Amino acid sequence: MAIKEILTFPNPTLRKKSQPAKSVTDEIKSLAQDMLETMYKARGIGLAAPQIGELVRLVVIDTQSPSRSNLSELDAPSQKRGASLSKLSLEPEHGDGDGEDDEDDEDDDSDRYTMTPLEERIPQPLILINPEIVEKSGTTKMDEGCLSVPTYYETVTRSRHIRVSALNEDGEQIELETDGLLAICIQHEIDHLDGKLFIDRLSTLKSEKIKAKIKKYGYSTSSKEKESEEPPL
Repeated sequence: MAIKEILTFPNPTLRKKSQPAKSVTDEIKSLAQDMLETMYKARGIGLAAPQIGELVRLVVIDTQSPSRSNLSELDAPSQKRGASLSKLSLEPEHGDGDGEDDEDDEDDDSDRYTMTPLEERIPQPLILINPEIVEKSGTTKMDEGCLSVPTYYETVTRSRHIRVSALNEDGEQIELETDGLLAICIQHEIDHLDGKLFIDRLSTLKSEKIKAKIKKYGYSTSSKEKESEEPPL
């Protein structure tokens, strides 16, 4: 296994549509393991092949990593804490004002994300090859971020409940039904396969403002957008 470089916006590869894998070859299996290692190294909970420059429809996900911490419930229409979707834990939303209390949150179960029954039934990590959403319903909102758009977090609206068809690492056709954080993460990663970033799902004004800022100034780890040093989602 090998840790790969994660591409960041505005790298043009992130805007290209990935092609389906014709079969689950040893190369695909090896790529999936590289992606998992890269994701864990970056403290992420999801990674799509285009993010490391491979235009194949392959994603890896692990929202159940023990490194996740301080996760809030997904049930409310808006969240004090939001999901950074290529990261291992949810990070505070802008202007949350909770930063000074984060040291005490480690033992406070009230701040920890509780998986839904549907999420709990799905073993992780997930390796999904040629994933396709075949059914979706409801809506939910959460702050999302991305390893390919580091330091930025914005509220995104997605489907609350999804059914996904894909091949697993053994080449078997599988179908998953889920909601909660896992559903959001799967939708986020499939967007990558279609050349779409979470910032594309914002209003045109906000999206263009963020893109222009990144193109002009790049990314700064000291920017106010990055308010937490907790493990990424």
